Amino acid sequence: MEVLPLVALVAGSAVVAAVARRTPVPAPLLLVAAGLIAGYVPGVPPYALDPHIVLPLLLPPLLYTAGVDSSYLDLRANIRPVALLSVGYVIFATVVVGYAAFLLVPGLSLPVALVLGAVIAPPDAVAATAIARKLGLPNRITTILQGESLVNDATAITAYNVALAAVIGTSAGWAGGIAEFLLASVGGVGVGLLLMVPIHHLRKRLREPLLQNTLSLLIPFVAYAAAERVHASGVLAVVVVALYLGHRNWQVDFATRLQEAAVWKMVAFILESVVFALIGLQLPVVMKGLGEYQGVDAAWYAVVVFLVVVVARYVWVFPATFLPRMLSERVRRREPEVNWKAPVVVGWAGMRGVVSLAIAFSVPISVPHRNLILFLTFTTVIATLVVQGLTLPPLIRVLRLPKRDVQAETLAEAQAQSEASRAAEERLEELLADPGNDLPPPLVERLRTVLERRRNAVWERLGEVNAVTGESADDVYRRLAGEMIEVEREVFVALRDRRQIDDEMLRALLRRLDLEEAAAYREESP
Repeated sequence: MEVLPLVALVAGSAVVAAVARRTPVPAPLLLVAAGLIAGYVPGVPPYALDPHIVLPLLLPPLLYTAGVDSSYLDLRANIRPVALLSVGYVIFATVVVGYAAFLLVPGLSLPVALVLGAVIAPPDAVAATAIARKLGLPNRITTILQGESLVNDATAITAYNVALAAVIGTSAGWAGGIAEFLLASVGGVGVGLLLMVPIHHLRKRLREPLLQNTLSLLIPFVAYAAAERVHASGVLAVVVVALYLGHRNWQVDFATRLQEAAVWKMVAFILESVVFALIGLQLPVVMKGLGEYQGVDAAWYAVVVFLVVVVARYVWVFPATFLPRMLSERVRRREPEVNWKAPVVVGWAGMRGVVSLAIAFSVPISVPHRNLILFLTFTTVIATLVVQGLTLPPLIRVLRLPKRDVQAETLAEAQAQSEASRAAEERLEELLADPGNDLPPPLVERLRTVLERRRNAVWERLGEVNAVTGESADDVYRRLAGEMIEVEREVFVALRDRRQIDDEMLRALLRRLDLEEAAAYREESP
């Protein structure tokens, strides 16, 4: 692909995604529509992806950023439901969707149908978890959905590789396929375990944030390539490394954490936007290549596959939720009581997304009915985003699931901050007792004031709101601090414009204000 079309694709996708944030339309749907329209504009070049580089290029960074942001402890606490969904359900969905497509589409072989099943099998819970957090669903549901989407990609890709080997004639039969599946899974975890400690050690030793962030960008590709080199699951290797590094992210310096958060948000935003735009751009080409599967037949296949995907998830989710509790006293004792409402939400939250698209784009051109696989993947992703994505929030409201106790969470945060502040205050007094740490009284008072501010900030969120503005004391403080900082910023710029300070000094002064503003406008909730 030439440089200019690639730049246009990235820039256009970013603009459309940014516009979508100001509308009630989900960004993926607007991106697909924009790509579809652009595909018919004269002069727009055809966008074709090399199937051999799609998975290594797209999946590692997306999985890495999701893994780093996940909670290892929460995932470990919910390992049973996460494993049932991310492994058991994906295999079940691969077989059910694949066999349904085999029966539905004339001339479609079972191995090719199973390739389609593996492509469509893994839900992408990014949208679902965002909705769950926004509506205040219990943390356990959010953790299960996030954990499923983190690990199910490895299961789906391994199943896809086994089915693809059967299609192209390199499979050693189903027994060999199962053995390959197990070896890839165990090998991927093993490679991740081997890499995670040395990589973390290197991250701690590097003191330059730019070098650390460069390493951060390389980590997912290194882990993926190392695992694939030994025919293991590169996805699982990336997930294991990401979970470990995310769990120990506090051990790197603050500048690295700040830069990494911004860099990875940008990377994920661009990649996800580009992938959905590519659906629209390639859909006309795919439809032209459907051959005998045209018009009403193609639409009928798309509807049936979507319905099978929805029904299969509920067929798996309800027994997976209640059977273990019925059969095991240990499960009943360790896990909270569950009613029928939670599995309804989890079942309806099975939207497909960027992972299915990435796997579909990687299907080799030589695979029979490749365009049909792409078409049914595109339509399933779009249908789940429209039907399930748009109806999930009202469904949650109708079911009236218990919400997160925000007051209790804020109280726990305030108590944790108080305990940390007491320890910091004791350490400050120890340091000030050393003659080598002698400071003028104003600077000592500043240290104590900053500490007191951190201690009180969370408690203030529990207090009464302003009768006029509806803001808490913490909100008012942040707003006033921002107004003061903005005035200082304007003065610095005016001094630069009058040549009383130079640009280098201006940048230093503005950076100082930026750090203060970042501290004042920290996120209100974890």
